[in-house]
Amino acid sequence: MSHPEILSIDPKRPREIVARARDLQRVYSVRRGFLREPAKLQAVGGVSFTLEAGRTLAVVGESGCGKSTLARMVALIEPPTAGRFELDGVDVTTMTPAQQHQLRRTVQLVFQNPYGSLNPRKKVGEILAAPLEINMPFDKPERQRRVREMLSQVGLRPEYAERYPHMFSGGQRQRIAIARALMLSPKLVVADEPVSALDVSIQAQVLNLLVDLQAELGLAYLFISHDLGVVRHIAHDVLVMYLGHAVEQGPKARLFARPLHPYTQALLASTPGLNQQRIVLKGELPSPLDPPSGCVFNTRCPHAEERCRAERPLLRSVDERLVACHFAERFLDGATGVSANNVPLASASAP
Repeated sequence: MSHPEILSIDPKRPREIVARARDLQRVYSVRRGFLREPAKLQAVGGVSFTLEAGRTLAVVGESGCGKSTLARMVALIEPPTAGRFELDGVDVTTMTPAQQHQLRRTVQLVFQNPYGSLNPRKKVGEILAAPLEINMPFDKPERQRRVREMLSQVGLRPEYAERYPHMFSGGQRQRIAIARALMLSPKLVVADEPVSALDVSIQAQVLNLLVDLQAELGLAYLFISHDLGVVRHIAHDVLVMYLGHAVEQGPKARLFARPLHPYTQALLASTPGLNQQRIVLKGELPSPLDPPSGCVFNTRCPHAEERCRAERPLLRSVDERLVACHFAERFLDGATGVSANNVPLASASAP
C-alpha cells in the first residue's frame, strides 16, 4: 500500500534527494513450538518517506515500534520484505548483495552505545583508518592524514589517534564513532539513539556537533530517538511510529505546535518542558504477533470509537502533514486535552 508524502524542500534552494522509501515493510517469521506453523511478526508495516541532503528526519516512538528495524533497512543491514528503497537515486531493493556493497559508502551508521561500538584492542587511528583501508585506494600516509583531519573535524586532537578507546569519556567516544561514520564521506548517516547512553550534560555537545557537521557537509540524517526533547533540537521533519506503522508524519514545527494523532499527543505530553496537558493511556502495548484490528492504536486511545476498531485509517494529508486517524480534524483547534466526547482527560503520565 503506497502512501502520500510530504516534501520539505526550501523553494529558494532545491535539495538533492538522498533517500526515498515507498511502502517499506519488514516481516519476521517467529517459531511457536514443535509442529506449529511459524507466526508472522510485522516489525515495519509500510513506511514511506523522502530524505533530502542537509535535512534530518527523526523517527520516534516507544520501544518495539519498529524504528530500529527501519534504521537497519535504511543502513542496508537488513533487506525489506516488501516495498522499495532508493539510495542516491538507485533502487537498492533490486540489487544483488555485491552491488549493494558499492553503495555502502553512501550510508553509514552511528550506534547507540559508544562503549560497545569501538574495538577496545585497536587504537583510535586504526579504527578510523579501517574503512579507508577496505574501501579506498589510499596509501598509509594518506590514510593517517585523513584520520587526523577527521579527528579535528569532530573536535578532538589529532594526537588522539594513538590512544585506545578506554582512555576517552563517553562523549569523546561518540565523537570517535561519528568520525568513523564520516571517513567514507557518506551522504546519509543513520543515527540510532546516538545520545541516549550519554550524560545529559554531554548530549547537547554531541547534538551540536551533528548539527554543525550537517551544515558543513550537507549530510542527511535519519535520527532514531524516543526522546522528543532531543528531537526538538535536531530534527526538521518527524515520523511517529506505533506498532510498526507510521501514525503521523510531517514538519517538526507542525507536529510540536499541534499534534493531530492521539499517540503523538501522548508522546508530547510525556516529555518534560513541552507544556502539554497530561493524557491518560490505558492498557499495554499490544503484541506485534497479534495486532489489533482497525487502527493499531485503538486499544489505548482515549478517543477510540467503533469505526476505529473496524477500519484501519490510512495516512492522509491534514494541516500540511500526514495523519493516520479518522478524526484528526477534531484536533485542529489545538484541543488535544479534550476527548471525543468533549470531556477533559484525566491527568496522568503517558508511557
